[in-house]
Amino acid sequence: MGIYEELEWRGLIKDVSDPSLKDKLNQGGMTFYIGTDPTGDSLHIGHFSSFLICKRLKEAGHHPIVLIGGATGLIGDPKPDSERPIIQKETVEHNFACLKKQLVSLFDCEVVNNYDWSKDINFIDFLRDFGKFFNINYMLNKDIVSRRLDEGITYTEFSYMIMQALDFWWLYKNKNVTMQVAGQDQWGNITAGIELIRKKEQKEAYAFTMPLLTKSDGSKFGKTNGKAVWLDANKTSPYEMYQFFINSEDTKVIDYLKFLTFLSKEEIEELQQKHQLAPHLREAHKALAKEVITFIHGKEAYDQAVKISEALFSGNIKALTAKEIEMGFNDLPSILGREMTVVDALIEVKLASSKREAREFVRNGAVSINGEKQTDEGFILNQQIAIENKFIVLRRGKKLYALIRFE
Repeated sequence: MGIYEELEWRGLIKDVSDPSLKDKLNQGGMTFYIGTDPTGDSLHIGHFSSFLICKRLKEAGHHPIVLIGGATGLIGDPKPDSERPIIQKETVEHNFACLKKQLVSLFDCEVVNNYDWSKDINFIDFLRDFGKFFNINYMLNKDIVSRRLDEGITYTEFSYMIMQALDFWWLYKNKNVTMQVAGQDQWGNITAGIELIRKKEQKEAYAFTMPLLTKSDGSKFGKTNGKAVWLDANKTSPYEMYQFFINSEDTKVIDYLKFLTFLSKEEIEELQQKHQLAPHLREAHKALAKEVITFIHGKEAYDQAVKISEALFSGNIKALTAKEIEMGFNDLPSILGREMTVVDALIEVKLASSKREAREFVRNGAVSINGEKQTDEGFILNQQIAIENKFIVLRRGKKLYALIRFE
């Protein structure tokens, strides 16, 4: 099947600007762009699901350009319910540099910054050369604007649509870009760009949008416990990313495989069958985690994430290095280490509510230290028994862990 049919099968096409785009995509040879504003210093997994289109279309013979909005990031795309806070220029510049490094590393693509061509446009030229092509009624009818009319929208946010349309026009003129790709929430901005090119150049441009990747309740994919799953390993470790994918929803895992991996139709359908017959084995989830983490961080990071997960599940803590322990126990309760008995330690890390209860846990064999069962109530914990002199891992029962950290 052609690239258009594959994207359809994967569920990656929502809106299409022109029916002829199907043949154009299958033929190859288009230069297209996809963009994001530098609101943070790392991409997250939601961005990743969108930017994979660069690799998919590149392999089909198209040329991708990624736009990081150094200019539009200073303005802020209208949110559904409120105005975005203004970001300082220094922060935007820092975020741009971080995002560009990530994008080039992951997708080997050309990256541009709309600040480069926007910064020298004065206000009068902006109104004469671009504003005159936009009818207010046309702009008010765009969903991205109309959804804010009741609450109110500032002129700054209202102008965002023109700025994004200007980007499409500039890239058309200077980079031979004839297509824009974006998430479905950007459809109004995209079509404004198509209209601007049509009015200023009397030429046709094209676009399609991708559905936003969501959980079954409609909330954004890529967040766990209210936190984004970042592509920067220092913000979300490969182990944390592994746990996110392994624990993703059963009802959505096949969709995630289609959106986030390059596994073939046959491979995904085979995983779907295995998932339906034996969901407890989590074959689809494991394949999802392997494909995504290997793509983003490499095979070594994926293998390390699996090693940490298996060690925590089996209790074989001594198989882990200090770095792996820190990665695996990042969100667990911890205390600063000092010499103390195992009974006192259980109370301090809140794995027991009293000395009597702590002694019972120890006597009954429910407590392990660095993966080894400990039944001696007087056993002393100190830095000498810490793994690499840094960490002691306490476990009560099968799932309750805590960490003692030594300086």
